[in-house]
Amino acid sequence: MTDFWLTTMAAAQTLRRDLHAHPEPGWQEVRTAETVRNTLDKLAIPWRKCAGTGTIATLQPATPRDGAKHIALRGDIDALPIVEQTGKAWSSTKSGCMHACGHDGHTATLLASAQWLKHNEQSLSGPVTLLFQPAEEGGHGAREMINEGAIDDIDEIYGWHNWPAIPFGKLVCPDDIIMCGNGTFSITVTGKGGHASQPELCRDPVLAASAITLALQQIVSRRLAPQQAAVISITSFMADSGPTIIPQQAVLGGSIRVPDDATREQINALITDVSQQTAHSYGVECQVEITPRYNPTINHAAQAQHVRQLWQASYGVDSIDLNTRTPIMASEDFSYYLREIPGAFALIGANDGDAHHQVPCHSPHYDFNDNLIPLVSTLFSRLCGVTTPEKPAQQTI
Repeated sequence: MTDFWLTTMAAAQTLRRDLHAHPEPGWQEVRTAETVRNTLDKLAIPWRKCAGTGTIATLQPATPRDGAKHIALRGDIDALPIVEQTGKAWSSTKSGCMHACGHDGHTATLLASAQWLKHNEQSLSGPVTLLFQPAEEGGHGAREMINEGAIDDIDEIYGWHNWPAIPFGKLVCPDDIIMCGNGTFSITVTGKGGHASQPELCRDPVLAASAITLALQQIVSRRLAPQQAAVISITSFMADSGPTIIPQQAVLGGSIRVPDDATREQINALITDVSQQTAHSYGVECQVEITPRYNPTINHAAQAQHVRQLWQASYGVDSIDLNTRTPIMASEDFSYYLREIPGAFALIGANDGDAHHQVPCHSPHYDFNDNLIPLVSTLFSRLCGVTTPEKPAQQTI
């Protein structure tokens, strides 16, 4: 049992590094999908396409236990438009694209779990569906998987994300909200351009946009209650011009993070109102466009408790992280699944002291911690009623 387990985990590490070297952005994960499907074929696990580059695989015991639930496990497969700077031997071979969020590790972990579950298929408590999902990074891949029937017959769903800010092997899985919802906005400020030596003849959109930037950053601190978890970030400021030219236009871009629909509506209204009122005071025009993205990721209490119990049974009573405050302000499209069926999403610590395992996700210096693969494969297996070696937390690959 232990030898097969260790072989499976070692193979998953090799596969993870291959995926890392060949990243693909959302809705373009052609090679990744092919790798997933070829691996499933070798394991004799039936699968079908879903949402283009997505894949749904199924395992089924001959005799499900009475009352057994149909469990789904999800792994995301897409990469990000980032130039890698890790210097690793398995660094990205695709210029301007990188697995900077660990989806290569999530995919490899789900495939490792698939191999172990197939090896123990008759021990499954009930049917298991494996979702290899494209386009998590802003592409609404989960929504499209749902639209194509990915969870039609599923009773519960589970997912996870590695998290460098949490100590290695510590788990965060609250009974309610774990990650915030998000949205983006664009603010176009139009003034009257002219010569830099004659500002009185112009209506400066750069000055107005600067004032709007400062005003928006005060919404959270002065217009929302201190107890509300929310973020407004200006992430871009574009006003192309020459050194002696006041431009005609400036464009701001930004992102919001919100814990619920009511806060989203409040912040969206304030962004529009503050921007337009500030623009008016500077004699310029302002157009605000707001785009909602993901909803908050909200766990179901019974499933979250089940995850914590299994994690503690595997790794000890101190394996639950009590220091990380939730909700995390990042967002996840796993929220789509949890709005449809019961389930839970966990954050699992990656920080073992290695420099690459401490930098945040979406950094060009980030690299997934491969030693998470056996830990999470153990969790996934036990969620499906299948045992694993007794002390997987002590295993490294």
